[in-house]
Amino acid sequence: MEKRELICIGCPMGCPLTVELEGSEVKSVSGHTCKRGDVYARKEVTNPTRIVTSTVKVTGGSADMVSVKTREDIPKDKIFACVQALKDVVVEAPVHIGDVILSNVAGTGVDIVATKHVL
Repeated sequence: MEKRELICIGCPMGCPLTVELEGSEVKSVSGHTCKRGDVYARKEVTNPTRIVTSTVKVTGGSADMVSVKTREDIPKDKIFACVQALKDVVVEAPVHIGDVILSNVAGTGVDIVATKHVL
């Protein structure tokens, strides 16, 4: 049986977690003080995902860049492809919070959205 040690990022507590695996099946999770820790540990060892944040260029606006993020988490192994897809993206002002900047980034089915206004 394999054991993996993690620090939970589900809440500010940062609980030390121990996950016991048999093959790719989670047998037990210990160390969590809330349900989010159990959910995080199971997902992290079987299908890790992350929210990606970045910036893209803006033309004709009050700022040269706008902050963006994935609308939801994407598979961890798609992060580099996501960042590469954003490298040459340029949007024209105005940009509003929630505007879709890039659809279906890196084939994940997840959109990149603006996180601030640029007028």
